[in-house]
Amino acid sequence: MTGILILIPIALGLGLLGLGAFFWSLRSGQFDDLDGAALRILIEDEGPTDD
Repeated sequence: MTGILILIPIALGLGLLGLGAFFWSLRSGQFDDLDGAALRILIEDEGPTDD
């Protein structure tokens, strides 16, 4: 029973920490350009130049 009393606040704290990190990433613009990263793989890079 005492294990539950310790684990529930830890689980709630970790959940709130994850939710806070998600909202921070939304506010900082991490999810602004989702299509750019998906299309960047299709762009061919310049190959190495043989001099």
